[in-house]
Amino acid sequence: MIYCDNMAHDAAEKLLEIKAVKLNVANPFTWASGIKSPIYCDNRKTLSYPEVRNFLKESMAKIIREKYPDVQVIAGVATGAIAIGALVADKLGLPFIYIRSSQKDHGLQNKIEGVVKAGEKTVIIEDLISTGMSSLAAVAALRDVNADILGMVAIYTYGLPVAIENFKNDGCVLYTLTDYDTTIGAAIKNKYIAPEEMDTLKEWRNNPSEWHK
Repeated sequence: MIYCDNMAHDAAEKLLEIKAVKLNVANPFTWASGIKSPIYCDNRKTLSYPEVRNFLKESMAKIIREKYPDVQVIAGVATGAIAIGALVADKLGLPFIYIRSSQKDHGLQNKIEGVVKAGEKTVIIEDLISTGMSSLAAVAALRDVNADILGMVAIYTYGLPVAIENFKNDGCVLYTLTDYDTTIGAAIKNKYIAPEEMDTLKEWRNNPSEWHK
C-alpha cells in the first residue's frame, strides 16, 4: 500500500527525472523473466543522486518511525536494497543486516549477513516489488531464524495483481513510497508519455505475461 499520496507523487517525479524509471510503449523492455514491459525500474541509479538518495532515506525512515516505532533491526534484500537499507538503518541508529538470494557456497555459508537474534523486531527494506516472490523469500529466511517481521518498506511497486495476492497470502504488510499508477500520472503530467498511451500501460499492468505477444 502507498504510505502517503504526496510522498508518492514526489518520489515518482524524482525517479522519472533521473531515469531510474523509464517508460517506452513503442519499444518495450525485456525483463530477466522474458516478460515484455513498457516500464523498467532501476533504483540503483538513485545512489548516484544525493538529493534523491536522501529523499528516499528520509522518507523510508519516516514510515518506519511512524508505523514500526518498536523496530530493533533493519534488513535489506540483496542486492538492490543493501545500500538504501544501510542508509535507513544509519538514519534510525539501528543495526543492519542483509539477506542473500541464496546461501553462500563457501565460508560460513550464510544466507543472512549480520546479526539478528530470535524475537528481534525487524523491518525489511526492498527497492522494487514485481511479483513479490524474491522479496517474500527474504521474509521466509528471516522467519527461519525466528526474527519477528513487522513488515516491509519498498521504494517502488509495479502493483501487479500477482504481487498483491502473494503478499496477502503471506501476511506480510507492505508499504511503498510510490507505485505504477502514480508514476504513470506523473509521467503524463510532465510529458514523458502521451495521454493516449494510458490504455496500453493499463493493459500491461493487468496482464504482463500476455502483453505484446
